[in-house]
Amino acid sequence: MDITVNILLTIATAATPLLIAAIGELVVERSGVLNLGVEGMMIMGAVGGFGAGYLTGSPWIGLLAAVAMGAVFSLLFAVMTLSLATNQVATGLSLTLLGLGLSGMMGTGFVGQPGERLPNLDIPGLTSIPVVGRLLFGQDPIFYISIALTAAVMWFLFKTRTGLTLRSIGDSHTSAHALGIKVIRYRYLSVIFGGACAGLAGGHLSLVYTPQWVENMTAGRGWIALALVVFASWRPWRVLAGAYIFGAVWIGQLHAQAFGIPVPSQLLSSLPYLATVVVLVLISRNKRLTMMNTPASLGQPFVPDR
Repeated sequence: MDITVNILLTIATAATPLLIAAIGELVVERSGVLNLGVEGMMIMGAVGGFGAGYLTGSPWIGLLAAVAMGAVFSLLFAVMTLSLATNQVATGLSLTLLGLGLSGMMGTGFVGQPGERLPNLDIPGLTSIPVVGRLLFGQDPIFYISIALTAAVMWFLFKTRTGLTLRSIGDSHTSAHALGIKVIRYRYLSVIFGGACAGLAGGHLSLVYTPQWVENMTAGRGWIALALVVFASWRPWRVLAGAYIFGAVWIGQLHAQAFGIPVPSQLLSSLPYLATVVVLVLISRNKRLTMMNTPASLGQPFVPDR
């Protein structure tokens, strides 16, 4: 039973950064913007969070720094694509490359240094409950933030007037502009929110998952988060389910290697990425479902009439 609980705990820990990054990107894409720079924003959040936590001795300051780093980095993307109307795909890819290179330079002095870890919750009388105690009441704080964030985004998009406006912009920014909606303002806020979430996801990696700095420690999780949004058909609750499925695959291959299963370790390490490719192939076969849920203005530049 203890082994099962420990495996479930590690799955939750592995799924949390995927969930947070994907939820942020879902909001961005619902507004009609395609930001492929999630990987770059995550790695910048990871190095910013670790650096701030290491220098101040406070993981909470590190967490705030990670969120701020992701938001600032996303602002660069917003200025380029929304104000200057550059190509969103090319700009997002450039953002990822910039983040990977810049984080490596910034983190040079942090390699091998001990990090500050966010403590898990410990609620007397609840955390000690057999099996469910540690799963429900003994997780790290970002785990609870990820669940609350998913519920909040679901409520915001489908239960509020502002969420309806955001979705209408994603479906037809021209019509929304004709109705007097500030398309660029909504998209700026969405992109910054997505960047803050990506930074928080990166901070989770360097402050909880592995409290240390390792170059390229995101290991492609930003791309998996992008795939999760498509896998979920732009629905928050499906993102939640998908994140935990991918988290289980990620942890499963680690345990398979630990148990000495006679399969090449390189193949086992590639399983999360193979699963991503398989899922995208299966989704692409159902074009009707994909087109029905895809924001119609996704990736299209918008320049208001002057």
